[in-house]
Amino acid sequence: MNEKKSKDSSFSGQLGFVLAAAASAVGVGNLWRFPYFAAKDGGGIFLLTYLILLLTFGYALLSSDLAIGRRTQLSSIKAYGAMKPGWKFLGILTFFVPAIIMTYYAVIGGWITKYAVTFLTGGGAAAAQDDYFVGFITNPVESGIYAAIFMLATAFVVYRGVERGIEASSRIIMPVLLVTVILISLYVLTLEVHDADGTVRTGLQGLAIYFLPNFEGLTLGKYIQIVLDAMSQMFYSLSVAMGIMITYGSYVKKDVNLNQSVSQIAIVDTAVAVLAGMMIIPAIFAFSGMEGMAAGPKLMFVSLPKVFNSLGIVGIIIGAAFFLMAIFAALTSCISVLEAIVANLMEIFHAGRKKVTLLASAFYTVVTVVISLGYSLFYVEVGLPNGSTGQLLDIMDYISTACMMPIIAFLSAILIGWLVKPEWIIGEMEADGSAMPRKGLYRVVIRYVAPVIMVILALQAFGVIN
Repeated sequence: MNEKKSKDSSFSGQLGFVLAAAASAVGVGNLWRFPYFAAKDGGGIFLLTYLILLLTFGYALLSSDLAIGRRTQLSSIKAYGAMKPGWKFLGILTFFVPAIIMTYYAVIGGWITKYAVTFLTGGGAAAAQDDYFVGFITNPVESGIYAAIFMLATAFVVYRGVERGIEASSRIIMPVLLVTVILISLYVLTLEVHDADGTVRTGLQGLAIYFLPNFEGLTLGKYIQIVLDAMSQMFYSLSVAMGIMITYGSYVKKDVNLNQSVSQIAIVDTAVAVLAGMMIIPAIFAFSGMEGMAAGPKLMFVSLPKVFNSLGIVGIIIGAAFFLMAIFAALTSCISVLEAIVANLMEIFHAGRKKVTLLASAFYTVVTVVISLGYSLFYVEVGLPNGSTGQLLDIMDYISTACMMPIIAFLSAILIGWLVKPEWIIGEMEADGSAMPRKGLYRVVIRYVAPVIMVILALQAFGVIN
């Protein structure tokens, strides 16, 4: 039985929905994760692989989530049970993904906020020091305060509801973010750095590395890892297989064209990710060469501040603009994660938005601070099945994204592809009278291809294959 959404739980129309959903997709994954994966995995090869996966898997998974939400008018924890009796367990499993992600997302948002404040107050030179980032995250007071501030800012927006909170903030944040990304990307391409030995590196050369695939030395094993990285990034970036897009889909009115919306969300999300790479990779290459490209997760918090600092006063301005933009991106994604949790709890306990938001926010503010202390007071080193070593934040990320999301996507593909059948989704995608493009592709991906790839991802996460 569907539960009618209240007035504060719906988007005003297609534009508001697309901006909010795109804002959910655009986040830390685009500005932090995407560039370092691209740098690690050969630039153009990773980019080409990601785009192919986006047009196939991304299209299928995003369409499925949005259609499930709108057809059932329920958040994820009840939506799967409404699709097929006996499958409520999948909704419960899906609910735990944002519930776990919420424990650490505001911690990363706090890191970004710290860097924005540092650059805005003229501390770019300090941020460029090798030990600055480690010094900050191992300071229990400072890291905890910034994480709590970011969490409370997220809670404020969700407290205000869908149209007045999430949609209103997205209408402001998304255009500002896009303009800022474009301006910084264009500036980075003008960089030209002369080394003491006479070597000249330019932003345009870095752009070529980013865009042009280089197949030299590429083995099957290496390419499989690139595919797995690109698939992992796609999950994280599009907010699929975590219940968020099901929740947002439940707020969409029946006259909204979901087919157009899927395309628009994917275009905006991918554009920001690609532009983020255009900002970061050419700049890192110009100042640090190929060695700088190997910085991995430290790319944004260690390598990039060095680039900004080396540009003098212009770099301080660009650094401040970049980290302010990163705050916006992280905030919109953090909002969507908390909204998915709040929406599910409202349905479970039949409680109002404000009460649920206050209680959930109080809980997650405490948990966020605890996770932020995972680099200081609660420091641990835990060996993970995939061969990496993690602290509290890494453990939460590994459980939610590496383990749970492929399992959820696999079960969802089985449910849609073989039990309720793809026509269940296709019918909702065409509910407004528009035809769903690539129906044949959708059927093949959701029935045959997705289950196999999800099993491979899960086996990699659990260390069965490397």
